[in-house]
Amino acid sequence: MKKLKIILAQPRGFCAGVKRAIQIVETAIERYGAPVWVLHEIVHNTHVIKNLSEAGARFVEDINEIPEGALTIFSAHGVATAIEEKAAQKGLKVIDATCPLVKKVHHQARRYNKLGHDIIIIGHHGHPEVEGTLGRVNGNVTVVSTIDDIRNLKVKDPDKVAYVTQTTLSTDDTRELINELKKRFPKIQGPNLRDICYATQSRQDAVRRLAEEVDMLLVVGSQNSSNSNRLKETGLSRGLPAYLVDNADHVKLDWFDGKSVVGITAGASAPEVLVQDIIKMLQNHFDLEVKPQNGKQETMQFKLPKFPDFV
Repeated sequence: MKKLKIILAQPRGFCAGVKRAIQIVETAIERYGAPVWVLHEIVHNTHVIKNLSEAGARFVEDINEIPEGALTIFSAHGVATAIEEKAAQKGLKVIDATCPLVKKVHHQARRYNKLGHDIIIIGHHGHPEVEGTLGRVNGNVTVVSTIDDIRNLKVKDPDKVAYVTQTTLSTDDTRELINELKKRFPKIQGPNLRDICYATQSRQDAVRRLAEEVDMLLVVGSQNSSNSNRLKETGLSRGLPAYLVDNADHVKLDWFDGKSVVGITAGASAPEVLVQDIIKMLQNHFDLEVKPQNGKQETMQFKLPKFPDFV
């Protein structure tokens, strides 16, 4: 049997915001009973959504699909102010699972907006987090994803421009876009790159270190997970064959031809059980050695919100 070495990225998998969001849904079902309605996928992972759906969560993309007065959870990605207002009109019993780091971006955008700045959101059009941030700003706000977007930008006053970022972007891409913004608008204001989500940053840094040791990278995560896609891109940018897989069923054995050391990581919304399932599958085909990457364990935790006694 062919020998294969697996190095597990450290850190990988669930971040504090994802753990908190999932726990909010689980606690709400336990406390209030099913069904619990969730606006948008609580996190972008098919395994998590399947398990929560089976427990009694009902995921919808439009608030109009939620019955009046129903118990409703806003996803970790956050929502626009107009959605909050609509929820109040429908008498929904709301629990907000927005990640605290996304809320920080909302606060930054509103603060710059109050100072009279045009707001630039570095992110992907249509992503729930970006849509939520867009809906938090009154006034001139634009989403940019590329250098061309920035070159075509029109603002009221070039001296009064500020930016915020989607938390799940690649730090390399974010740096490039921020540098281009600074070229166009030398007085632009915005957060330091260190303010990008700690989990996004640490998982990408781990992949960069992995790239020096492995022949190939497997990223465990769903196709609609932004941070998982960025991990794959980080591997590809370092010259690695890199594959994004939802679970063990999506792993193809011919990927391992000619490979002796493979790195495995997982997006911030992917549970560890999926990584372990892949390892079990590979043990059926290879003489496997599995070792963790040298790296710090994450200790960040976010408190749960207060669960009201809904009448």
